Amino acid sequence: MQISDIQLRDPFVLPRAEEGSYWLFGSTDKDIWKGQATGFDCYRSQDLDTWEGPFPAFRPRPDFWSPTNYWAPEVHEYHGRFFMFATFGHPEPQVRRGTQILVADEIQGPYEPHSNGPVTPSDWECLDGTLHVEADGTPWMIFCHEWVQISDGAICALPLSGDLQRAAGEPVELFRASMAPWVDPVSSPRHGTGYVTDGPYLHRTAEGDLLMLWASFRNRRYAQGVARSASGTIRGPWQQQEEPLFEADGGHGMIFKAFDGTLYLTLHSPNETPFERVVFIELEEDHGALGVKGAA
Repeated sequence: MQISDIQLRDPFVLPRAEEGSYWLFGSTDKDIWKGQATGFDCYRSQDLDTWEGPFPAFRPRPDFWSPTNYWAPEVHEYHGRFFMFATFGHPEPQVRRGTQILVADEIQGPYEPHSNGPVTPSDWECLDGTLHVEADGTPWMIFCHEWVQISDGAICALPLSGDLQRAAGEPVELFRASMAPWVDPVSSPRHGTGYVTDGPYLHRTAEGDLLMLWASFRNRRYAQGVARSASGTIRGPWQQQEEPLFEADGGHGMIFKAFDGTLYLTLHSPNETPFERVVFIELEEDHGALGVKGAA
């Protein structure tokens, strides 16, 4: 199939040079917002255009704690195994949405629970956890504390144990959505007015700068922003790029390098179910900043 044939949100690409393949993960249920969740599928390609799949990467066992809202799986290779960071929800309001860590010995799975439920705080509404390993080898989960609970959504960092099974400390707040000059508030009948944080992803530039992709809304459309750590470490302080990197109703992006060295941003656009599709955008780095290649 072609990439345009695949309905998928929150795309995550893991290149595997040893097999010459790109593996694509994401939110693959037809309607991720409601109903019984199926799991996560993945796809494989040699050229980023023609894809094989879907292959079932995760299917919950009957006693799995979450029946709904399976979102944003990321797969990271760490100490010789493959770890999936994924968001799971629950229809009961007292059971908070959060990011759990799964594990597999092969990239395509099958993935099984690794952490004991979500690693994010049990009394917080959280989503979109991603793995970042600092220069000293300390693993961190970067995640969103949701605007639906705190109005002004936050990006937070949580130190993890070396085996990625549990938190190894308290969460640290890195910044709030309203700190970015490009972000506009959103409103809903249920949650009122607030500022959204979605989909953090860490990228170290060739010059050593630590950047964070994250998504929110501008002019009522989904958009992809960038922040830069002034210290070059996860603790920041984080400086927000004045303008979004992409604002044409797309976001929840990540960055990967193709086998020919091309740097790509991938995200989903538009932000409307069931029309969301994977988009690949060529990037360039310029003195610690990211830009779309060829943009004016």
